[in-house]
Amino acid sequence: MAAAQPDLLWTRAEWLREANAWIREQVDVTGEIEQPHVRWWSTVLRVPTADGLVWFKACHPSHGFEPALALELARLRPESVVEVLAADTQRAWMITADAGSRLRELLTSVDDLVRWEEFLPRYADVQLAAADRAERLVEIGVPDERLAILPTHFERVLADRKVLVVDREDGLDDGQHQRLVASLPEVRRLSEDLAAFGISETVQHDDLHDGNVFVRDGKYLVFDWGDSCVSHPFHSLVVTLRATAWRFDLPPGDARLERMRDAYLEPFRSHGSWPELFEAFRIAYRLGTIARSLSWYRAVQAFPEIAPDESDSVPYGLKLFLENGPIGTWQ
Repeated sequence: MAAAQPDLLWTRAEWLREANAWIREQVDVTGEIEQPHVRWWSTVLRVPTADGLVWFKACHPSHGFEPALALELARLRPESVVEVLAADTQRAWMITADAGSRLRELLTSVDDLVRWEEFLPRYADVQLAAADRAERLVEIGVPDERLAILPTHFERVLADRKVLVVDREDGLDDGQHQRLVASLPEVRRLSEDLAAFGISETVQHDDLHDGNVFVRDGKYLVFDWGDSCVSHPFHSLVVTLRATAWRFDLPPGDARLERMRDAYLEPFRSHGSWPELFEAFRIAYRLGTIARSLSWYRAVQAFPEIAPDESDSVPYGLKLFLENGPIGTWQ
């Protein structure tokens, strides 16, 4: 049986009045403010203004770093992220400019995947630009999932049998759980091997699918940094490649997916030869399945009311880790 919907702060009249008042202090509102998006982790309000449509976003404390992170990235690469018009980092509120059209609506066939090839080097450039800000990003609240600490966090998740819903249909079975516990030394070794390539850890979006990339005036813009962490940059492609493969029914190793991978890796050429980057990617892809589980684990911890409905997302990434098996496979 599904759990009862939690009482969300941003559906309450008092909160909506406060948010509306703040919005009107920041921009010239010319019409009715609407609330088209309500989730436990955030809400979005559509705001008509004299200068066009803008968007207000409020984040749950578990994702409360997002406005500060968006501001940091906008300072570094304003041409590649959605413009922040106003922010209250204490309340985790922000107003952003309209970002244009979602990439999702522009990808009508596999021939359109060239758009990912155009965009991914720009996303990599944002990561490279933020690489020397890793400590700063952790200071403003972005979760720390760097390779030195990832195995410890992985071990902590494995100890939480409740959130792994062990022996429930959508969870892990005992055999899978035992295999994961036995893989701890391997995860530590893989983390050390990946770190040895010397690729700087940086912001990692961790939900980089076609619904979070926009196109406006010919420019690609990244949005929705709420699942982000500071970790190895290559982990980002786990979501990107798997979501693309699922949507267009592409088999593992499809040339179109490999072109997306190669386009993303191109800006990192100064960090190693192609064989070295491919090897780093293969390791990062496998560890990135764990990183995605850690993202959901943070969410379930922060908002336990969602656990009965959403905790299956935690074991999902761990199952992918087991399924990917040898480093030679990456999808």
